[in-house]
Amino acid sequence: MSTATLTYQLGDRQVPRMGYGAMQLAGKGVFGPPADEARALQVLRDAIESGVRHIDTSDFYGPHITNQLIKKALHPYPHDLCIVTKVGAVRNSKGGWLPAFSAEDLTRAVEDNLRNLGLEVLDVVNLRSMYDVHQPAEGTLDEQLEALAALRDKGLIRHIGLSNVTAKQVVDAQKITPIACVQNLYNLVNRKDEALIDQLAVQEIAYVPFFPLGGFTPLQNNRLNEVAQSLGATSMQVALAWLLQRSPNILLIPGTSSPQHLQENLAAAELKIPAEALETLNQIGAAQ
Repeated sequence: MSTATLTYQLGDRQVPRMGYGAMQLAGKGVFGPPADEARALQVLRDAIESGVRHIDTSDFYGPHITNQLIKKALHPYPHDLCIVTKVGAVRNSKGGWLPAFSAEDLTRAVEDNLRNLGLEVLDVVNLRSMYDVHQPAEGTLDEQLEALAALRDKGLIRHIGLSNVTAKQVVDAQKITPIACVQNLYNLVNRKDEALIDQLAVQEIAYVPFFPLGGFTPLQNNRLNEVAQSLGATSMQVALAWLLQRSPNILLIPGTSSPQHLQENLAAAELKIPAEALETLNQIGAAQ
């Protein structure tokens, strides 16, 4: 299956809008090694062979393990592959998520990503706000963005993005540095970023929803199931197709550790939702 006809700008690359999120390649709770390393490596190779050119990762997945798997499976990388990573957090010995926001923390994180991915420069580095681990919360990101801009000026990264941020933080960040993308929680049910998506679309900035299928609690809705049945697709394929039709600046990074699920996800790029079904799906989020 090819996703090459559905593309959007990400940093200085034009990438297919259906990408791949590597978080699920780590162990349970995104901590420790995968249960089946061979299958994890196969999923990555299958993604590339199927046309994926946008992989989302972070060195705090595992930690370190996901990036090491990407390197083992794909290095040397295709010349047109865009690897996007995140900084701003670390893991404790029990797998908890802790802020790592100092300039030293961010420099170390960038260096770790470079080493574990086997790269000399990172395509896009997203700063993940950690004022609230679970959702966007107001707070200044100025010092952190200035630190990343300095690393960009040194040639270690090409572009800077944001993750888990408010609309105000996006505006404030753009006063310091150009923003290549915003990665926030958004899906058919969780739609708090409607206005932000539209604002970014006007600026031709990519919006990358994490947990596009609900994350650790997969989307479940009777109306979604009914639409999927009428279209001869799975509910998750419809949820992904809805996102692609929501706005042209949305780039998807559904994650999976299953080769079969990977192909099901990628097939959603070819699914067109008719107007009546689209209206039914739109009402799901409006009812929340």
